Amino acid sequence: MNELGKPRIAVCPGSFDPVTLGHVDIIQRAAAIFDKVIVLVSINPTKEPMFSSEERVDMIRTVTKNLPNVEVETYGGLLADFVKKSGATAIVKGLRAVSDFEYEFQMALANKKLCPEAETIFLVTRSENMYLSSSVVKQIAYFNGDISDFVPAEIKDRIAARITKLNVDVNTNEGVEN
Repeated sequence: MNELGKPRIAVCPGSFDPVTLGHVDIIQRAAAIFDKVIVLVSINPTKEPMFSSEERVDMIRTVTKNLPNVEVETYGGLLADFVKKSGATAIVKGLRAVSDFEYEFQMALANKKLCPEAETIFLVTRSENMYLSSSVVKQIAYFNGDISDFVPAEIKDRIAARITKLNVDVNTNEGVEN
């Protein structure tokens, strides 16, 4: 609780397509700092996700079920508008490398302009997750690689099955049965 007795609420936004161990690490660490963390599955109309927003929400709920102060929602508008609506005072973003910082810093400045009452908090990823991204997971799974070290065990088979189903033989443009 803050000095006024209000819960400290943070929003942890992302596409989570799919959620990785790196995402889970950031969510767990945010949950240890804030009274309530809203993991926000952001809908970006310029991207075509592999998993629907409902599937992503369900996967995140599955892997955060042991965190009682974590909620999962989806939103298709401006992050700043969601933050205001939720009563949050912080936006939590994970940083993997310096290259992430430049983009996230620009977004933090824009969000501060749109929602002055919220601060952006950057959590630096653990070294074992520095290279990890949803894109890396999808590429490894696409070529039938083992994604066990990259995604939570509870959803690994679900992710692998979806990617295998979408796997297309580049040479023939026909689906590949695995």
